[in-house]
Amino acid sequence: MPINQIAVGRYQDEVTHPGALKAALAEFISTLIFVFAGEGSGMAFAKLTEGGPTSPEGLIAAALAHGFALFVAVSVGANISGGHVNPAVTFGAFLGGNISLLRGILYWIAQLLGAVVACLLLKFTTGGLVTSGFAVSAGVSVWSALVFEIVMTFGLVYTVYATAVDPKKGDLGTIAPLAIGLIVAANILVGGAFTGASMNPAVAFGPAVVSWEWGSHWIYWVGPLIGGGLAGVIYEVIFIAGNTHEQLPTTDY
Repeated sequence: MPINQIAVGRYQDEVTHPGALKAALAEFISTLIFVFAGEGSGMAFAKLTEGGPTSPEGLIAAALAHGFALFVAVSVGANISGGHVNPAVTFGAFLGGNISLLRGILYWIAQLLGAVVACLLLKFTTGGLVTSGFAVSAGVSVWSALVFEIVMTFGLVYTVYATAVDPKKGDLGTIAPLAIGLIVAANILVGGAFTGASMNPAVAFGPAVVSWEWGSHWIYWVGPLIGGGLAGVIYEVIFIAGNTHEQLPTTDY
């Protein structure tokens, strides 16, 4: 990450420009789609099982719902905004010099609003069921939970860089949404029983606002932002900016 790649951006180009506003709208809609399906799956499972989303079956259902929903959310936003759907992804892209500060803030606002609106719609359409916020499981320390969120989000943003950002990705870019959805699903299976496996400040923010539950909420901002930021910097410095050799043609393997 050469420091000169980080840019603030011009207000007229990054905030009020029609292209920027369209991108922000795409992020709002994509995040709404993702949070509505992901959070809604947990609420549906709790209703069907009378409060059993923490069972193994509930964890698998949550992983599948989030993985499928993120695959779709990234796909439908990719050609307009890049399909970030996550403030941690946007932060990693900013530190890697792939998005300006002002555009990043615009994306953050859109993502957070999308998550809140999704949770409000869920509360309305389910007759007032609680959109429960993320919480650290009993027996798990806040520092363990923080490391969980850092590592899981690092894996997510590293996958985003490898499959969607890297200019050498080639045909791999076509499966970027699938790879991103799969890493989120896998991380939920690993960390869901410990922290809920947020990996996304917007996913934690929406339910917290609607249910007004803020216990340990800082973990779901600090962890993902550290993990996403590290992934963006490491991949940009080592594998993109530091690349000095020509990639071998596939016929040479």
